[in-house]
Parts: sequence; C-alpha cells; structure tokens
Amino acid sequence: MGSGYLACAMFPRFLTALLCCLLTGICAAEEGVFAFDGEDGVVHLSNVPDNPRYTLFVQPAGVVVRGNATAISERPAPAQRTLYKALIDKTASSLGLEAALLHAVIAVESGYDATAVSTRGATGLMQLMPETAKRYGVLNRLDPAQNIEGGAKYLTDLMRLFNNDLDLVLAAYNAGENAVIRNGNRIPSYPETVAYVPKVVGYYRKYRSAM
Repeated sequence: MGSGYLACAMFPRFLTALLCCLLTGICAAEEGVFAFDGEDGVVHLSNVPDNPRYTLFVQPAGVVVRGNATAISERPAPAQRTLYKALIDKTASSLGLEAALLHAVIAVESGYDATAVSTRGATGLMQLMPETAKRYGVLNRLDPAQNIEGGAKYLTDLMRLFNNDLDLVLAAYNAGENAVIRNGNRIPSYPETVAYVPKVVGYYRKYRSAM
C-alpha cells in the first residue's frame, strides 16, 4: 500500500483512530500506522511518521514492537549475532567501516532482531526511520541486507561529518546529526542519547577485542 495520511475527530481517541484507519484501509499499511493527538483534539494518522509526535498505533503484521533503542538489548542472543555476522562483516568491509562498530550499533539498536520496530517507528536491525531509509535507498526496512547497508552508509557519512569522533557519530545516529550540530558538536543532553553512546562504545570495545 502507498503512503497515506488522515486526520479524524469525533469520538474518543482510540475509537476515532481505529474507525478511521479501518474505513480508509490505512490499517493494512506494511509499515504500520502511527498516531498523535493534535492541540485541537484531532487525531492524526499516518503510515509515514514525519512528525516526532507520532507513536505506533497499529503494528505491521508479523513484526515485534520493541521499546526505545537504549532498552532493546541488554544481552544480544549469540545465535542471532551468528546468523547475521557474515552479512554485517561483508557490509562493513565494503564501506570501510570496522565490523566491530557495526555489530555494536546493531547489538544496542535491535539486539540482532531483524523484525524489531520501536514505538517511534524505527525498524529492523539498525532501527532505520523512514526518512533515513529513503535517504539511502532502502525500499524494505525489514530486509536485513538492505537495512544493514542503509544504516552502515549512514554511519559512514556521520564518520566523515564528525571527523571520526566516535562519541559524536553515535550521538548523531541516535538523535540525528542536526541535534549534535545544534548543540555545538557535543552530545545532546537527551537521556536516551546520553545512555546510548557509552552502551554502544562498550559493545564496540568488546567486539573489537574479540575480532
């Protein structure tokens, strides 16, 4: 199904949103349905969440919805890591990235769960948002190869942008490069980002010493 957007008002939020998306067929969207309440009481629905106020309302079929990135994976399953290791290593090598870094980001972002979707709509192994996926030509965020390549390309660009400063690169991957730049090229004080950076660095050091 193509992208769609709808705003509805009349009933309580849950009934309004459910009725509207059922009547229009937006609930069938492969990427899921996202909603937020406007100041005027209007419920906004979309399968392309282009506003940070959107949260996941209807999840895509066959997809497991996870929490925010910093809470997803305390202990990535070894079997899952083994499953994607060759693909991750090959992608890292093709782009001149350290495989340990790519593994570390994936470990924290999704715990190597290719079907993970956060409440903000970030999807797949590298938790790509729709706009990031579009930017790097990812047509299916649930496809492991496309997802890893898109996220790896984004990391590569961030490494160039922030002169290989790993802390800033990771902060930008989590919060967006503009948030880091607006903060004077320092890690933004968002609690999620502040927790995210050292967690990824910890995995990076662990994987780097083992490779």
